[in-house]
Amino acid sequence: MPEKPEIAVIGSGSWATAIAKILLCNTSPINWYFRNQSSMDHMQKYCHNPRYLSSVTFDVSRIRMYNDLKKVIADSDILFFAVPSVYLKGLLCGKELDFKGKLVVSAIKGIVPEDNLTIAEFFNRCYNLGFDSISTITGPCHAEEVALERLSYITIASKTEGKARSIAGYLKTHFIKTVLIDDIYGAEYSSVLKNIFAIAAGICHGLGYGDNFQAVLISNSIREIKRFLDRTYPSEREIDSSAYLGDLLVTSYSQFSRNRTFGMMIGKGYSVKSAMLDMNMVAEGYYSTKCINEINRRYNVHMPITDAVYNILYEKISPAIEIRLLTEQLA
Repeated sequence: MPEKPEIAVIGSGSWATAIAKILLCNTSPINWYFRNQSSMDHMQKYCHNPRYLSSVTFDVSRIRMYNDLKKVIADSDILFFAVPSVYLKGLLCGKELDFKGKLVVSAIKGIVPEDNLTIAEFFNRCYNLGFDSISTITGPCHAEEVALERLSYITIASKTEGKARSIAGYLKTHFIKTVLIDDIYGAEYSSVLKNIFAIAAGICHGLGYGDNFQAVLISNSIREIKRFLDRTYPSEREIDSSAYLGDLLVTSYSQFSRNRTFGMMIGKGYSVKSAMLDMNMVAEGYYSTKCINEINRRYNVHMPITDAVYNILYEKISPAIEIRLLTEQLA
């Protein structure tokens, strides 16, 4: 890795835009890949993302913009991936991409559908990247609050402390604090599961359940995360820390949570398709629910909340009936 590595952001959504804002507080220039040419042209002309976090303005002289994925990867040393997990495989596959010597930092909070792989597992199996060359960043952190420069914490999970500290150096600002852990597996699966539980919280809110029940729902959710992680990848992890519990809380309660918003619409009677069209954003938890359901067939972990969300979204069980049944299983 060069002394001053070239850093790239892959993606142009709200989280990618927030990461670009953070990185530019610490280094310049950065490389930024836009899949949509018109969005890139708009950024170059008007200095802001036309679709996401449009209130954030950029000094475009400090940004090298790309519409060629192969070239941005070749020109960069550290790659921050911030695209929806459902689109990652389509973005990468079929292209002759060389990740040798690169450090991949996943800011994706989801699973690659059909393969049922987390992002680290996907890069490891499909591109022969060792886990020491893959890191992941999670919350508790919403892009919208980063845009407002409200104090936020980012968790960096890496097998190598030196690389974690290097990544932290690019992310620390007066409004961002960093937390370092070595539990890539736990960080990724926890961030996947909390999106499912945020959907559950939104469904319950849409159905008219109050704060008292939400407290029971979320306290059971963190226990569900713990059971899943303990069964699938036992490790000494502090499940009540901000990396796990904190991320769950903010995703389940925040007004900025797209998964909670998606769930609330389902609870109010929207179909999955109409909710997604109305939001015009990807709710990662929708895809993760199916993936976790399939993965858990191997492990048979007791996951009543995940099962309830799956039944509502994929088996088309009435949300009112399914949540009423769920209330009998929680304590």
